[in-house]
Amino acid sequence: MTALNPAALGTVRHDWTLAQVQALLELPLLDLLLHAQRVHREHHAPNTVQMSTLLSVKTGACPEDCAYCSQSVRYETGLERESLMEVAAVRESAARAKAAGATRFCMGAAYRSPKAKDLKVIAAMIREVRALGMETCATLGMLTPEQARELKDAGLDYYNHNLDTSPEFYGEIITTRTYQDRLDTLDAVRAANLKVCCGGILGLGESPSDRAGLLLTLANLPEHPESVPINQLVKIEGTPLADSAPLDPFEFVRAIAVARLLMPRSYVRLSAGRQGMSDELQALCFMAGANSIFYGERLLTTGNPDVERDRRLFERLGLKPEAGAAETDGAAAGHACAHPRAHAETAA
Repeated sequence: MTALNPAALGTVRHDWTLAQVQALLELPLLDLLLHAQRVHREHHAPNTVQMSTLLSVKTGACPEDCAYCSQSVRYETGLERESLMEVAAVRESAARAKAAGATRFCMGAAYRSPKAKDLKVIAAMIREVRALGMETCATLGMLTPEQARELKDAGLDYYNHNLDTSPEFYGEIITTRTYQDRLDTLDAVRAANLKVCCGGILGLGESPSDRAGLLLTLANLPEHPESVPINQLVKIEGTPLADSAPLDPFEFVRAIAVARLLMPRSYVRLSAGRQGMSDELQALCFMAGANSIFYGERLLTTGNPDVERDRRLFERLGLKPEAGAAETDGAAAGHACAHPRAHAETAA
């Protein structure tokens, strides 16, 4: 798309080229924000943000080597391993999250892929959270088609499985599972009629072309993810990426805006790394089309802006939480849920 046609932006399509995505990322920032906010308002209620809460239901001891992840057994990060939580404790956490304003409850577990006996316990967690009137999301690593159907039968609404980065850069970040493994899990999730939460992480040392490649891959999936989490790397001491160069904040905003333009009906989640963002940067992200956040004091293994800070920010910006499925007929979409073994909520 060397010649940009602003009127065509906002059309749902799955045939983007890398050159077109790069052209969007290279637009003057204010022009890009203008286009993104216009498209956002064509498909979503303005000044409204969907709220999710993320709980790590099984922490640490992941055998994979994701270079950003505090939960990998391969790195000394000081993280204490925790076995799978009791169902009653998860229900209590979900009830607290609902009382604080969350409409979706996301459960993350540090697995390469879940074992059958653990999946039965997680299915019981899903049923309990659904009984509270909340939407449910899980991120448990790779799934077989049979496992995806078991989660669907338990009442799961969303499954989170991030691509992390572009196909070309992926091997620099993870070697223990392939890009195709991730795409196969997404296929299994779709075949089970589950909604998809799928995004990536910025600040891994990727090039601008890699950021374009990630967004291109997401936008050209057969169906756009209902929720697209855009994570900023949270640097964890002991991981290979602990000393990564910081990402230019405006590059992060650009990625949010282009995600909105490429996937106009999806919820775009401002995800990991939000604790380190200023209120002004978050405001730019909302202007760029982000309309979902994780809400609460922790994500999987790292901090998150506390509830009161978010409430104050929403009040200053005139934003309001989106009503949940329990209060409206339309279910909110999108969990950027995170990578079960990630720093915050990068996706599995």
